[in-house]
Amino acid sequence: MVNQKGGVGKTTTAINLGTALAAVGRSVLIVDLDPQGNASTGLGVAVRDRELSTYDLMMGQATLKAVMVETSVPRVSITPGSVELSGVDIELVALADRTHKLKAALDCPEGRKFDYILIDCPPALNLLTVNAMVAANAVLVPLQCEFFALEGLSQLLKTIEKIKLSLNTTLKIEGILLTMFDKRNNLSAQVAEDVRETLGDVVFKTIIPRNVRLSEAPSHAVPALIYDHSCAGSQAYMHLAGEVLRRNMDLEVLA
Repeated sequence: MVNQKGGVGKTTTAINLGTALAAVGRSVLIVDLDPQGNASTGLGVAVRDRELSTYDLMMGQATLKAVMVETSVPRVSITPGSVELSGVDIELVALADRTHKLKAALDCPEGRKFDYILIDCPPALNLLTVNAMVAANAVLVPLQCEFFALEGLSQLLKTIEKIKLSLNTTLKIEGILLTMFDKRNNLSAQVAEDVRETLGDVVFKTIIPRNVRLSEAPSHAVPALIYDHSCAGSQAYMHLAGEVLRRNMDLEVLA
């Protein structure tokens, strides 16, 4: 899940798309690559319980098997995020394989047993995000339905193209996901229309609405699909899971 802007729904999408995929029988690993660790918190993994984190995984200090934690959601595991991830850029900058650390860590028997690996990236186009795109088969871009939605998207798309040309030739854009859509706001409808006109079929048909239950769920340390499976946000993520499965049934890694 990639977007250099914060607050657009990357973590919410990672948690709830992962839960929706698990609900239809897929095994899911969520990689919390954000130093804030919000995906971990949202899945009930408290900071005090994160003895090992994605930082240890990337730095080669622990295996995937040692780092990953089973969550309360059946078939969903997570490698927890931690504040130590904020120093990865500095620690890896001098290493020749600095862009392939995450890929190497996930390319193991334990990693290959999952149907889907969802990587929740930080709100920055830094070395963590580059590692995610090198490790991934595809990029999912949450895009908030607001006035400046398309601002910065061109830079992100250029970055994805550069990664594809130089580091990961199989990388593709799985889709642009419109988030925080407010049907009472004419601007949301205009933004959605503009994005579809500009990007065409790469935009998911599913639109994630602005929904209070989606916002409340993390404070209860559960996905919205468990907190309130009938709310509009939960239903939207179930529809998104269906779209993802239909678009590419054998996809193994999303970032």
